[in-house]
Amino acid sequence: MRLSSILVIAATFLISAAMCLMAARFAVTAIEDSSRTAVRDTLDQNDMVWAEVDANGLQVFLAGTAPSEAVRFKALSVAGTVVDAARVIDQMLVADSENVAPPRFSIEILRNDSGISLIGLVPAATDRDALMEEITDVADGAAASDLLESADYPQPEAWEEALEYAVDSLKLLPRAKISVDAERVLITAMVDSEAAKRQLEIDLARTAPTDIRLALDISAPRPVITPFALRFLIEDGQARFDACAADTEEARDRILTAAGRAGLAEKTECVIGLGVPSPKWGEAVEMAIGALAELGNGSLTFSDADISLIAATGTSEAQFDEVVGRLETSLPEVFALHAVLPKPENQETIKPEFTATLSPEGLVQIRGRVASELARETVDSFAKARFTSDAVHTTARVVEGLPRDWSLRVLTGVEALSYLSNGSVMVKPDEVTVNGNTGRKDANAMISSFLSDKLGEGEQFSIDVTYKEELDPIASLPTPDECEADIAEILTERKINFEPGSSRLDAAGVEIMDDIATILKECGDIRMEIGGHTDSQGREIMNQNLSQERAQAVLNELRKRRVLTSSFTAKGYGESQPIADNDTEEGREANRRIEFRLIRPKPVKEEQTTLESLEEPREEGDDQAQQGQEDTSDEQN
Repeated sequence: MRLSSILVIAATFLISAAMCLMAARFAVTAIEDSSRTAVRDTLDQNDMVWAEVDANGLQVFLAGTAPSEAVRFKALSVAGTVVDAARVIDQMLVADSENVAPPRFSIEILRNDSGISLIGLVPAATDRDALMEEITDVADGAAASDLLESADYPQPEAWEEALEYAVDSLKLLPRAKISVDAERVLITAMVDSEAAKRQLEIDLARTAPTDIRLALDISAPRPVITPFALRFLIEDGQARFDACAADTEEARDRILTAAGRAGLAEKTECVIGLGVPSPKWGEAVEMAIGALAELGNGSLTFSDADISLIAATGTSEAQFDEVVGRLETSLPEVFALHAVLPKPENQETIKPEFTATLSPEGLVQIRGRVASELARETVDSFAKARFTSDAVHTTARVVEGLPRDWSLRVLTGVEALSYLSNGSVMVKPDEVTVNGNTGRKDANAMISSFLSDKLGEGEQFSIDVTYKEELDPIASLPTPDECEADIAEILTERKINFEPGSSRLDAAGVEIMDDIATILKECGDIRMEIGGHTDSQGREIMNQNLSQERAQAVLNELRKRRVLTSSFTAKGYGESQPIADNDTEEGREANRRIEFRLIRPKPVKEEQTTLESLEEPREEGDDQAQQGQEDTSDEQN
């Protein structure tokens, strides 16, 4: 091989090697630049502008001074999200901590029958030997455990004073937890009675240092009250408690507030104790005090769940029945009420009464006397069945000694009330009285027949019921012609308009539809056509379709307003029925309209039946025969 060939081959290999080397250098530089830039941008986005980033091949170097060890570690973690964490070389420093705040010094002192334990962190300057010597003396032979840690930091200014007060207080507390720091002492303890609690709070507050905040959480077991009793009286307008008990602070506040409304002026203590017969004690007492205040004078006594209410002599019996009946039906379960109305001497016995009233709004009030709790529940359920559950309010009072047929008479009275639109029924042992208004023309006859049937012959009852047309659900309905006229009057004053070339109503049209819907809801089931009309502009077929769409849109608006439209039709007439000249703007405006028209039945032409057609010739023949007989008779004469 010639020398020149060898040189050519060698030169080719050398040039290739140089090009590969240059490509490799460019690749390494690109990798380094991209890694450096990506890590740098990510650290900047995480507010780590202090960090310095460099790259050498695949390795990424982090340098700079981190504010803290946690920030340094975060920088490493952030860089590891950009490149492989194994490629990140940590060359960062951490800034020296200056002016580090001292730790919070505190001690928890726990004392019980087993001894005293100290847990917490104290300054190194604290004389722990002297402290434990004092604790041992207070423990009086019981175990004293030192579980304290210390730290060499400056001692807070009030630390020694607070710690000394805590140890001195421990002498008064056989069972307690005392939390001590340089600013506050919290004492949590339990004593045997409410009196001991008050005395301990006074003693601890008196010896507390002025520079230390004192927090006390002293508890005493509630006394067991048996029976759980309360007695409240109102005499000559003056209210007072002879005894007051409550199960919670909330119940106590409710009771005292109710007593204040009833006239209690002097400050009264209400003992909070255990043994309450029901969690609703406060609610029951509040109701009973309110009832006694409504009566004006009397006494109220609670003994567990038994309630005794004695009204003052001379209290109106009707008022007494109403107030007591309302209280009986409102009291929570468990509580039983015994109410007494003392009668003056030589007073005639008042006949029992039962009254049921129906207001024009449909509210039913039942009050008076019933024979038993079962009878009251029966009357209440019967009334709710005849009217509505939410409308019936029963405050009838259970009374013994009523006539045997009293429950029958009461239920008969409630039934009679259902015939009225508003009014009242009063039941007495010898008479039933019905008064009020009705929208039924035959109500008097129906009530009379009903009472005669239920009460029996010879029983007295009086009916004073007035028929009023405006209460008659049928007579008060407008006629179809009146409905049509009322809608026409609205459309005369205001016009249903649509957006140009559209079947969408404008804002004014929506308000008009509300008024028309109100009228139609009172009209009942009537047949009506909604007609749509347009002017003559545009093609006839387009006007026809647009008028149909607009009529249908009006019908849909009525349906949205819950109008019964099953007998309504929507029909578009297009430009076929103008009412004005289409050559003027005013005329075209008038022709673009919506009309409501009644669909009246067409008159039926009477057609002659087959039987009638057969009978007619016979009748004419009979007439001719009769005429012939008359002529023959004349000739003979």
